[in-house]
Parts: sequence; structure tokens; C-alpha cells
Amino acid sequence: MAPAEDTPLPTDGSPGAFSVATLNKRPDFLRAARARRVPCPAFLLQARQRAPDEASEAPIRVGFTCSKKVGNAVARNRAKRRLREIARAVLPLEGKPGWDYVLIGRKDETATRDFAAMQDDLRRALRKLHR
Repeated sequence: MAPAEDTPLPTDGSPGAFSVATLNKRPDFLRAARARRVPCPAFLLQARQRAPDEASEAPIRVGFTCSKKVGNAVARNRAKRRLREIARAVLPLEGKPGWDYVLIGRKDETATRDFAAMQDDLRRALRKLHR
């Protein structure tokens, strides 16, 4: 029997799941930009491990950005919505506590790539990043 398509995603209380907060301050994005990068077909993943003295409201933090190269405001917002959704599904289980991640949308690809393929891309990028 095939698994249900609408299987609920893990919550903060699920085993192996971490809470995820959103990056919203420019210095956090700039620190991530100087750290490690993993290119994927539909996005670029930037990640950095936070210093032990950095306070954080959640074990994992994630930010999203799309430049004007992606398109007009409607196209950028759609791309960021898709990036937020793959991060919501993958990072609580695959991300590491104490890390900041930034997903950067790519022109044409972020809005059109198959959603399941994007989730697999993020999983693969996280494995490559954390080996």
C-alpha cells in the first residue's frame, strides 16, 4: 500500500525534528554568504555553523532570498514560497542544530522545477554539506 500523500510533517515534538526559525537580519545573511555553498539546479544553498556564543531562538535558522533576476515581484514571491515549503518539509529532519541556512532562488528554475525534485535536491545538498 502506498503512503498517503497528505501525511503530516513532523512537528517540534516529533523525534528527530528540530524547530526552525527564520533569518531576517541582514548581518545573518552576510555571514551565511561568506560561508559554505552548495549549488543545486533550482537554488543555491549557503550554510554556516553558528559560533557557540551566538544566541538563537531556535536550533536551526533559515533565510530565503531571490534577486530581481528571478523576475518581477510576483515571480520572486512564488519562488520564495516554494523555497519556504521545501525548507519546512526537509530542514527539521535533515538540518543540523546550530546551523544557519540560506536558500537563494534561481531564474526560471525555482518556479518551474518539480517540487519533489527540489526536496531531493535540498536533502542531497545537506548531506554534501555535512559530510
